[in-house]
Amino acid sequence: MGLSVDHNRSGGRLWGGLTLRQKQVVWAWTFLAIPILFYALIRFYPTIEAFYIATTNWNLLSKPGFVGLANFKRLWSDVVFWQVFRNTALYLLIGTPVSLILAFTIAYHLDRVRFMHGFIRALYFLPFLTTAAAMAWVWRWFYQPVPIGLINDVLAGLGLPQQPFLRSTTQALPSVLAPAIWAGLGFQVVIFLAGLRAIPTTYYEAARIDGVSDFTILRRITIPLLKPTIIFLVVFSSIGFLRIFDQVYNMTSGDPGGPLNATKPLVLMIYQTAFSSFDMGYAAAQTVVLFLVLLVVSLLQLRLLRDR
Repeated sequence: MGLSVDHNRSGGRLWGGLTLRQKQVVWAWTFLAIPILFYALIRFYPTIEAFYIATTNWNLLSKPGFVGLANFKRLWSDVVFWQVFRNTALYLLIGTPVSLILAFTIAYHLDRVRFMHGFIRALYFLPFLTTAAAMAWVWRWFYQPVPIGLINDVLAGLGLPQQPFLRSTTQALPSVLAPAIWAGLGFQVVIFLAGLRAIPTTYYEAARIDGVSDFTILRRITIPLLKPTIIFLVVFSSIGFLRIFDQVYNMTSGDPGGPLNATKPLVLMIYQTAFSSFDMGYAAAQTVVLFLVLLVVSLLQLRLLRDR
């Protein structure tokens, strides 16, 4: 009993000897401990485990056998992997700038609209709330031949030739990318609108008093002050396009990633390797490559945009 009392007193003296700032730090880390532990278990541990599995030959039925870098050597000589890697790069290099330019253009003009502003903004945001599977199947219907497909019906009505869209090795990837851009457009528009509303109006008033043109205001005031918003959306959109899966899988469900792997992204290849071929070691090696690509692209974008 005496030991317990002495222990409590020593603990009380230790706590009482801390400054207010030190006590705030202790309480902050106490509340953050559980979320950090949870995040470590669901993020860091699986990541480390993926690096380990990538060095094994595992089919889920037997124990993993260590093979070193054999899976990565197999990737290096895999023709399909390099085609898939090229597809993933195209999703990133086309999807990110096109979506951001469209979103900024819409947000810039929508910010000047007062009549039914909220309703129009909600219409743009609605596709972002729609499930990717449902949206992909609607767009798949749009691309069908006459008399089913809406787009080919319009082309036929105008006397123009039908287009193969998802059945073409050259048109399939842009056809999949279009609804992917459209789906994320509403979110980007809303974020750009928030960034535009955060810019003080005094800058615009001073520029107009000096007789500065709208284009100069856009180039010298609006875009530079939107830099934090642009950085966030570039990184967020890039990660999204590098991890594209739902639209491709649902729009090419008869031949996922087809035709002839023309639309297959890296995430879909990982899924098929792991859950169709049950080659978990090879799938983990592909996952490691995707992780490294995401890391490098994100860090490069943050560095370049911040330097500017």
